[in-house]
Amino acid sequence: MSAQPTVPNTPPDSVNIEINGVPMVAPKGSMIIHAADKAGMAIPRFCYHEKLPIAANCRMCLVDVEKMPKPAPACATPVMEGMKVYTQTKRALDAQRNVMEFLLINHPLDCPICDQGGECELQDVSMGYGRSVSRYVDRKRVVSDEDMGPLVATDMTRCIQCTRCVRFTADIAGTFELGGMNRGERLEIGTYDGKPLMTELSGNVIDVCPVGALTNKVYRYKARAWELTARDSVGYHDALGSNMFLHVHRNEVVRGVPRDNEAVNECWLSDRDRYSHEGLYAADRATQPMLRDGDAWRTATWDEALNAAAEILKTAQANDVGVLVHPATSNEEGAALAGFGFANIDHRLKQLDFADDAVAEKFEMPAADIEKAKVVLLVGSNIRHEIPLLHQRLHKASKRGQKVFAINPVDFEFTFVLAGKQIVKPSHMAKAIGNIANENAALFDALKSAEGNAVILLGELAENHAQASQIHLAVRELASATGAKINRIPQGANAVGLKQLGVLPATGAKNAATMLESSLAAYVLYGVDPQYDFANNARALKALADSKVIAFTAYASEHLKSVAHVILPIGLLPELEASLTNLDGMTQFTSAAGKLPGEARAGWRVLRALAEKMNLKGFDFTDLNGLRAQMKPVARQSGSGVSAQAGSSASGELERIVSTPIYRGDAVLRRATALNEHALTHGACAVLHPEEALARGVSDGVMVKIGDGVGTLALPVKVSTRVPQGTVWIESGYEATAPLSATAGLTLVRA
Repeated sequence: MSAQPTVPNTPPDSVNIEINGVPMVAPKGSMIIHAADKAGMAIPRFCYHEKLPIAANCRMCLVDVEKMPKPAPACATPVMEGMKVYTQTKRALDAQRNVMEFLLINHPLDCPICDQGGECELQDVSMGYGRSVSRYVDRKRVVSDEDMGPLVATDMTRCIQCTRCVRFTADIAGTFELGGMNRGERLEIGTYDGKPLMTELSGNVIDVCPVGALTNKVYRYKARAWELTARDSVGYHDALGSNMFLHVHRNEVVRGVPRDNEAVNECWLSDRDRYSHEGLYAADRATQPMLRDGDAWRTATWDEALNAAAEILKTAQANDVGVLVHPATSNEEGAALAGFGFANIDHRLKQLDFADDAVAEKFEMPAADIEKAKVVLLVGSNIRHEIPLLHQRLHKASKRGQKVFAINPVDFEFTFVLAGKQIVKPSHMAKAIGNIANENAALFDALKSAEGNAVILLGELAENHAQASQIHLAVRELASATGAKINRIPQGANAVGLKQLGVLPATGAKNAATMLESSLAAYVLYGVDPQYDFANNARALKALADSKVIAFTAYASEHLKSVAHVILPIGLLPELEASLTNLDGMTQFTSAAGKLPGEARAGWRVLRALAEKMNLKGFDFTDLNGLRAQMKPVARQSGSGVSAQAGSSASGELERIVSTPIYRGDAVLRRATALNEHALTHGACAVLHPEEALARGVSDGVMVKIGDGVGTLALPVKVSTRVPQGTVWIESGYEATAPLSATAGLTLVRA
């Protein structure tokens, strides 16, 4: 190798190299393949992926390096000063073609029926480096398939043992669910225990697989790659707003795939965003306007339904109308709703404590920077299920030595080891935070020694806590004493955007909770499923049943029909051109993908038509651009009030711990078949500490009756040390648990 630099003024920590005679500078320690990719010089590869650890086991990237005795793998050969690399010499091409021939020896010729056809890296590379006729005449090996669950389909005979999937589950997802078994020509990739994939990021193994060994089970055999149209979209099941493409076939969304955005989701996608499109086509999808006649429902024309809705709103006094908006509603729909001028309007449907009038705020530390923080404190958060790709960033950071602490009512399962944790009753959370300086010196010192590069992350169990304002105060005081940033996870995909557009009650008006304490004359439900989407669903259904209800909805569920009087069918985000504002305050735009079903319309169009029926001003726009031109941000920040201290539970009562199941958080997810068949959808149950279960004479699997002072229901018991004594963990989002109060002390007796 020549020691002479080929480029003058070489930056520090860089070296001069040549690839195919082109001089360039590359960082020390980087690999040849990195430099080649940056220069736009193609080197074939299978096992290499820029986000995964280097394995160098496919050997497809062999290149010719001057003065090296044999071809070297470009993905695992570090650059050196004066190195000269050739990718197109006879030695390099012969090596690549020989590797390609070996890879194809056992590969089945089933491209016509393979879902990867047209998107297959093996197909692409074999066109350039493969032979037209195989010289191998012996029987090909066959590998039996595994059942990896309802999301990922397997055809392991196609596997070329690149180990991308193995490295993804180990290093990115952190679950170590896949591995190589046996050796040599008997090497097989699979699960060690024969169980389905449990990671909430399992669909990404489909993306990293370079062949058709791992494919999308929901999409299986539905369409070919060249028949699809890709539309830009964003995830709308959490506040991260993952960037994605929705693939459309014959006006129907058939799959979702990630769209690269390093600041948001990198190149990954959670299973929740990838597979939720199944819920778009549920049997109870609202496709026509409907009116109630007595106890019966009938279809109506749009004009008839809008006239009925306008009459209800005109008849009721303005301060006797409540507008309840789902927090995933788009910015455009939110702005149109705010334009009606109703004082009682809110999107904080599950918030319990309004003492500080808390509203969603953008993160003080951007999501992409959290993985660089020295210390993270999780407060009331199952971050793995709330925002899977934010949890993945924490997993990545923990491998670099980041310290993560937690104060939670449940010892949630994370893929990293916590530096410290406190598992306390919900009623003790604020006190536990307030006492950190005195009782948890390790955590306090860690936060302070981070010198501002620390963040306190508040999740669902803190934000929707009955004494959330006390938790907010304790966190603010802790942050002030240590210099840590505060990141409150917005409770809804567009909670930040709706706050900025004023989808909040006017001064002195009713919030989401007080609107439902006693019945108003009329309610407008926008995208709300009244059985599941409120903090207290039973109370909400009771209040709605005594009023006139107008429902803007994508689903005409039986529970909605039991309280509504007018149903106006609207589109869901994958069917709309819209925008959402994520937890970093970044507004992201989507394009319409699937076709609106039946007579359903974009929500902003329906709102504009209703405003015309009511002769309201400010709705003179005719298209989306006109509406967006009228959208103006509203300055609204959380207050500083504090609620009363929590009272102690009555003798024999249990505190309820409430969390949202990862695949039951909204109406679309609850109708996504494959996600609800996944093992992470555990089903309704009551989780008790072993000593609590023993004291009450119950055991694992026993049915118990649980009451909240209003009604009772039966649930199976699950015994676990992950919850503290004196509590019962009952997830929301299931039909069996929907009627339970989130705050009342619960009584439990054996059924």
